[in-house]
Amino acid sequence: MYYEETVFNSFTGNNDGLSLAACGGGKAADTTTAPAATEAPADTKAEDKAEETKAEETKAEAEAAGEKAPEDYKGTVVVYSPHDADPLNAGVNLFMEKYPNVKVEVVAAGTGELCNRIAAETANPIADVLWGGGADSLAAFKEYFEPYVCANDEFIGAAYKDPDGLWIGESPLPMVIFYNKDLIEKDGLTIPETWEDLTKPEWKGKIAYCLPSKSGSAYTQLCTMILGHGGKEDGWDFIKKLYDNLDGKIVDSSGKCHKMVADGEFYVGLTLEKAAVQYKDDPSVGFVYPKDGTSAVPDGVALVKGCPNEENAKLFIDFVTSKECQTEQSGNWGRRPVRSDMEVGEGMAKLEDIPLVDYDFDWAANEKEAIIEHFNDIMVD
Repeated sequence: MYYEETVFNSFTGNNDGLSLAACGGGKAADTTTAPAATEAPADTKAEDKAEETKAEETKAEAEAAGEKAPEDYKGTVVVYSPHDADPLNAGVNLFMEKYPNVKVEVVAAGTGELCNRIAAETANPIADVLWGGGADSLAAFKEYFEPYVCANDEFIGAAYKDPDGLWIGESPLPMVIFYNKDLIEKDGLTIPETWEDLTKPEWKGKIAYCLPSKSGSAYTQLCTMILGHGGKEDGWDFIKKLYDNLDGKIVDSSGKCHKMVADGEFYVGLTLEKAAVQYKDDPSVGFVYPKDGTSAVPDGVALVKGCPNEENAKLFIDFVTSKECQTEQSGNWGRRPVRSDMEVGEGMAKLEDIPLVDYDFDWAANEKEAIIEHFNDIMVD
């Protein structure tokens, strides 16, 4: 088990090297002698002047309203996040463009690992914000979060936020079945359309699924299938059949499931809509919303109780729920917006057109330990 840590310094206008995978020292300064200065073109001067004027106007408006201007926010915000590196980097960069004097420190790992880390650090919190992870996973740890009503609350439906304000949904996450068309056609198989289809003999050993104890999304998938196939008691019979069809193959990271299907290592995989949508231009893969019912539990964002940088933490939460950030995340990374004033992105079905199970947040949150233990018992039987 390990955590990848990356410090994002104040935005400088150059994104080179910003990656969760690489956090080494910055590039050495270029010592080449600069050429003699030349007069900037008139249009460049005009653009610079316009940007300068806009910044001054923004600051003046903020001061007139009794608010801080973006550049007046200073210090640090520590963000724990299970998001994939690309959308995470993009969101952080966009935040730093807007708030250039706030340094963002990111710890990237799985949802379960991050929640456990927050719990372990409760006497001396390090994290300020948890950005990402299914709301049911966050709800299971909500004693470690502080209530907060974000600046964009009016655009977020009641179904996508905790009634006590302990987490805020920032992107609904339908669960899907992702498949490799080439492998399926080669073997003369039929594309699975339901979770139930995955228990058929022809899929034995061909399914990518992650340990639910390691992944928030895998845990949500587990609860979704239980609730959709008999309920909290009888649904375990279905899980036993599905587990038997995994043929002992369990992926150690939910982020690998869709990648391994796309790479031809598995025929099908249980994954998130946002991951599957990234392959919309790849004719060799596709995805379906299971006809026997899926879920759309949102990714959440939460303020860590007792966090050391509360003002910047709230600022970050306001930002990731803003139209600016949600537009970027939806357009570039296939993340479904939670805001009521935005449309879904290309390749996504409207929520009202997706068959959904009656997902029990309280049960999934309060019984998480017992549910995980039951799944582990099935594994060792």
